[in-house]
Amino acid sequence: MHTDTRDRLAPAPAALALRLEGVTKTYGTSSRPVPALRGVDLAIPTGSFTAVMGPSGSGKSTLLHCAAGLDRPTAGRIVLGATEITTLARTALTRFRRDHLGFVFQSYNLLPHLTVAQNITLPLLLAGRRVDVAWFDAVTRAVGLADLTARRPQELSGGQQQRAAIARALINRPDAVFCDEPTGALDSRTGRQVLELLRRTAGELGQTVVMVTHDPVAASYADRVLFLADGQLVGSLDAPDAQGIADRMTHLGEW
Repeated sequence: MHTDTRDRLAPAPAALALRLEGVTKTYGTSSRPVPALRGVDLAIPTGSFTAVMGPSGSGKSTLLHCAAGLDRPTAGRIVLGATEITTLARTALTRFRRDHLGFVFQSYNLLPHLTVAQNITLPLLLAGRRVDVAWFDAVTRAVGLADLTARRPQELSGGQQQRAAIARALINRPDAVFCDEPTGALDSRTGRQVLELLRRTAGELGQTVVMVTHDPVAASYADRVLFLADGQLVGSLDAPDAQGIADRMTHLGEW
């Protein structure tokens, strides 16, 4: 059978960590529906750092929660790695999130009675999996906690606690790490350090990071910024800078 030379020479498409197809989310009742997402289509490559921005009520938090399997969409498909999570039963979805996803939130959610090492490896313990010592060492070095793993969270600064939360999100080599305003509780200097860490996480460790933020400076650390308005994707910026992001955010009010 003849094969077109162009087909043989075409580069392979980049692997996708996350894909949304026609995702909608509606709250409220059938008589009074409140649409939060309106047919969102989205593809995020593996090993990228993507920020999601939009005005209050734009649907960015709903998008993050649906993409991470914390909330189910009303319609549409969500594929994480090679798994369509929208077809998973509740128990299977819970197990999938535990084994394949990482989460970083404003509140660090570290357990105070556990050491840093125990907090970081907790997802593996819950999954009944062994700790890969080489990967643990690589992650704790990457986040700057290699010498602090025996401490407890209350012995760390806020920035160090967020670094521990990031390490915990990375320990199971997830298909994607989802971050919800990860620098919202930090001062500007510490926040920059955490954002640089997230950028290195994508660039050096090959992890996929999806971050919701309201801060143009924070979003400027990402490879790409996606803009939401009224539950719809209305634009994007590649290799963004803070001023360009702020200008785009100003115009979102026109939608």
